[in-house]
Amino acid sequence: MAGPKDVSAREAEVLAALAGDRSNAQIARRLHISIRTVESHISSLLRKYGVADRHELAALADVADSQPPGFSTPAGPGTTFVGREQDRAELTRALGSNRLVSLLGPGGVGKTRLALRVAADIADNYPYGGAVVDLVPVRPGFVVAAVAEALQATEQPPQTLADAVLERLKRGRTLLVLDNCEHLLDEVAGLVARILTEATETAVLVTSRERLGVAGERPVQLGPLTLGAEAEQLFRDRAALVAPELADDSELAQKVCAELDGVPLAIELAAARAGSLGPDGLLAALDDRLRLLSGGRGPNERHNSLAQVIGWSYDLLGDDERRLFRRLGVFVGGFDLAAVAGVAPGRTRGELSDLLGRLTDKSLLHRSQHAGTSRWRMLETVRVFALEELKDAYDEVAALHVAWADQLATKLEQRLEAGEEWQREFDLLAPDLRVASGGVRSVARKLAHLTFARRRFLEAREHYLVAAANAADAAKRYDDLRDAADAALVVADGAHAYQLMMRSAVDGVPDAAGYAVTILNRYEMTRPADLPDDRGASLLPGKPGDPGASVLVRVAWAWADRFGIASAEDAVAAARRANQPLDLMSALDAYSTAVAAAGRMREADAASKERMSLAATLPAHDPRAAAEIVDAFHVASTTAIAVGDIVEAVRLAQLIDDPVHGHPYITAPRKVRAYALAGRFEDAVHAADVMWNGWRAAGCPPRVWMASAAAMAALAHGLLGSGQEAVWQARALEIARVTDATDDPGLAAPAAFVEARLTLHRHDTAPIGVGEVVERAFAPFPEPWWIPYAHAAGAELAVVSGHAHAAQYLERAVSENAWAEAVLRRAQARLTGDRDALLEAAGMFRRIGARFEEQYTIGLAR
Repeated sequence: MAGPKDVSAREAEVLAALAGDRSNAQIARRLHISIRTVESHISSLLRKYGVADRHELAALADVADSQPPGFSTPAGPGTTFVGREQDRAELTRALGSNRLVSLLGPGGVGKTRLALRVAADIADNYPYGGAVVDLVPVRPGFVVAAVAEALQATEQPPQTLADAVLERLKRGRTLLVLDNCEHLLDEVAGLVARILTEATETAVLVTSRERLGVAGERPVQLGPLTLGAEAEQLFRDRAALVAPELADDSELAQKVCAELDGVPLAIELAAARAGSLGPDGLLAALDDRLRLLSGGRGPNERHNSLAQVIGWSYDLLGDDERRLFRRLGVFVGGFDLAAVAGVAPGRTRGELSDLLGRLTDKSLLHRSQHAGTSRWRMLETVRVFALEELKDAYDEVAALHVAWADQLATKLEQRLEAGEEWQREFDLLAPDLRVASGGVRSVARKLAHLTFARRRFLEAREHYLVAAANAADAAKRYDDLRDAADAALVVADGAHAYQLMMRSAVDGVPDAAGYAVTILNRYEMTRPADLPDDRGASLLPGKPGDPGASVLVRVAWAWADRFGIASAEDAVAAARRANQPLDLMSALDAYSTAVAAAGRMREADAASKERMSLAATLPAHDPRAAAEIVDAFHVASTTAIAVGDIVEAVRLAQLIDDPVHGHPYITAPRKVRAYALAGRFEDAVHAADVMWNGWRAAGCPPRVWMASAAAMAALAHGLLGSGQEAVWQARALEIARVTDATDDPGLAAPAAFVEARLTLHRHDTAPIGVGEVVERAFAPFPEPWWIPYAHAAGAELAVVSGHAHAAQYLERAVSENAWAEAVLRRAQARLTGDRDALLEAAGMFRRIGARFEEQYTIGLAR
């Protein structure tokens, strides 16, 4: 039943208190009024509702108490809501399945507008209404009071105000919007936690710059408007209010929105100035954004100018507070007390702590707690204001900032080397280290090392290049470029690594030329179009075996003498004598490659295993060590497959000790190869999809060594019967950047193996065409690793197809590869019809972990 419109708030409280047949004295005590006042209000209510007695009024009170109130919202802005369709949909979905949703984003991004719009959109879903509570004017300790006021909830002692709020929210499905919570996070979080626990049908939508940290919180991040349609529409819409001729000026809208990063408040304030400045003036004024983004008019002064509220607070500061405030502008990230002391010499820690507290109290700093340490930060607009006020003292303070950063980076490096926790502090301070490293080699080099240790390899490479640009001499520049090159090698960018070393070689550093030659010959992803005929040997000083050459240069000679076993043995011996583990790992790799080319696969595998043992002793946070560790994992997997040890290949593929573990197109190929040979085809297909998608997402960089993994994905699909093998054979060619597999050294043999094995699997063994497949399997392959597979599969295909020279192919296919030995044993048994030999071959497959081939062989023996 709807009541009369002229019922006062106090009368409504009395009416509500009549529920439950309370006496006048009880009502008086509940509402803290006199009994006579209660009697007066009841008389008035009897008259206004036209009922005979208090019992009928009590019945009305029960009905009124059961009816849901409406949705209380503040008056919205007088302008249209623009864009945000996807954000509206996401926020609506989040509220549909979560009771606590936090809309997060920086100031001025439009959190309040979006929250109000969505609340209005879904208000009908909350029959018991709700409220929007603006917490901007609310001081700490008054959050509950603000919420209670918005909900029209009053305390009834001994009931607390919080209990009254919860009692109101317990009535039924209610939506509570808490707007602008960032300055009251703890208090809001405490209230929200109680609401979620006790008012189980209430949903809470929070807008804030930070999460509440309450269990069950669903964050929705709100960024600037998309540069393009949405941002430009907002500018044109608002500009048309003051300068209608600009409503269709798309070029102006595009430029302004791009300069302002799509931030809605900034766009609205800029648009408001369009009428007085015109297009040219508006674009010119963007160079002074704090000045431009001012002069608005509206009920919320905070939104009238980005600089106005900052300047007002700054004017109220004392001299000491202003001096420190200006200096804090050099910090682009947060800072702790020690950092502040670095840029404010002459002040005690106690004085600085007091000043920081005062600046925080005046809302110019925001304090947070990290690992037991207080940290402060400035909003970016506040920081820009501080820097503008710093003016002539900037150079002095910037130099102090650099010195502080250098000392901090040194301490972090020491903790890294000692195995202590350093990552959390580095992540907090990295933005300032980046700024400080711009023209200072020592800071840039330390930052690069720390960034590399955080496995941000590409960023680390750029910092090493900054260090090189500020190096005082060629030797220091070589150190920086060498580390940058190794950072590139870690992510398989051999071409860039080679270019960096050639830059250093121009400086006349012998080791730079040596490492360039090593990279050129060692890594498949290098391969410049103008590969010299001597494979770079002319760059090297002296001659092979020169005892006066550095170990690195002797290793380079071994790589230039590709497949030369004697040169590789000399390099290994020199590295052992010098006790240089990194050079020894490279030399062992050269030796492994050389003996593998000679068919001595087990020696190659033994060398790889020694490299893995050495890798376990190296610091993975060092780029030079990490490059060797990554390569050791890659080659160990390769040699394990080369000797047919599939169990070991699978084990290596699953290890997480690799510095690039989890990288989609660096580590996934190992899984594809190992899983395909192990008969784990579904796993191989999944890993292949990860590899392919990761490679495509990265822009298809030159990574020809991945092609063999794509070929093995084709094998897995073919043996699964998915019909996708042709797709993956084409992808292998695309990765290798060839149109014929025989044109790529690393793809030729695995492609021939896959072709022969799938031909056998499909029982496509008619003499016509099979001979060519067999011949391709026995072609002269430039890379040794997959030759045993190609030969063994070709020999078995020759046997099954009744090839006239099958026996000769069997003899030619003998190798140091357990897989090939099992295939040849099976093929020989098929040639002679020996069932026991087939079962023996099945056991051989079982021992090396090739379960599909084991079951296939058992099937032949039945």
